[in-house]
Amino acid sequence: MLFFCCFHDNPDASGQRVMSSVKVESTVKAGALLGEGPVWEESDQTLLFVDIGGQKIHRWSPATNQIQSLETSDMVSFAVPRKSGGYVAGVGCSIVAVDWSTQAMTPLLELDSDKPNNQLNDGKVDPIGRLVAGTMGREVRPAELERKQGSLFSVDPDLKWTKHLSQVDISNGMDWSLDQRTFFYIDSLALSVDAFDYDITTGQLGNRRVIYRMEKEEGLPDGMTLDAEGCLWVACYNGGRVINIDPATGVRLRTVSLPATKTTSCCFGGPDFSDLYVTSASLGLSQSEKESQVEAGNIFKVTGLGVKGRPTWFFSG
Repeated sequence: MLFFCCFHDNPDASGQRVMSSVKVESTVKAGALLGEGPVWEESDQTLLFVDIGGQKIHRWSPATNQIQSLETSDMVSFAVPRKSGGYVAGVGCSIVAVDWSTQAMTPLLELDSDKPNNQLNDGKVDPIGRLVAGTMGREVRPAELERKQGSLFSVDPDLKWTKHLSQVDISNGMDWSLDQRTFFYIDSLALSVDAFDYDITTGQLGNRRVIYRMEKEEGLPDGMTLDAEGCLWVACYNGGRVINIDPATGVRLRTVSLPATKTTSCCFGGPDFSDLYVTSASLGLSQSEKESQVEAGNIFKVTGLGVKGRPTWFFSG
């Protein structure tokens, strides 16, 4: 168990810097090569996540501290709950249906079928049950790949898909504003967090703009989540931290340091959605880094932040 202090980067009303003490705990001993895509399942009080490099979907129960796993046939980049039961997951460039009880996976559709060297990366469900997922070229080494090969897609409940963006490097973190009118998105190698106007009815995007540019020491922006106050929490790959951003002002509000440099994504969970779960990777660490980062590849639980997240949305297909 590890404890850290988290400092607010903004002053309070009196102009003084505010310090709030938070706890960072290595909670899920996943030992993942590339842990990603955490999703809190409220009904079962379990954490769903994937190990992309290890080609596994995992479910962790805090009540039992047990991990259940399902192996996939290719790199699995995300898994999200499905309204009709089970999950949908991104495996290679395929969207597949997952029946957890039988461990069966059924292909639903293929994306980027004209690019055999591509794979899906991050995916998330929007507030009305539409799946949004992106692709990227397969990596030679972590964050090293043929550039501009990826795209961003949406998949409707009837499995009709639409391509919204092309020429993407690493399609990554995404979420929606509280009023559902803004889509937040990360293309990691662009080193920024972007926003689009979002039409919740059609899923169309417009008016792209940068809301935050990464500082050098923050690394690459990776997965992210939105809290119930409308602010973003962005995992920083090679930065060993999660940063809290106000998307309305572009100001970094807080930084939470973690004992693993390759932090990959985050979500809120727990009984009242006040715990922040952060995934990490061990793939790409040198031998000396592995020795100094013995918790790399595990999932960290951050408590004491004083904010909550939102319930998970289900894919309606």
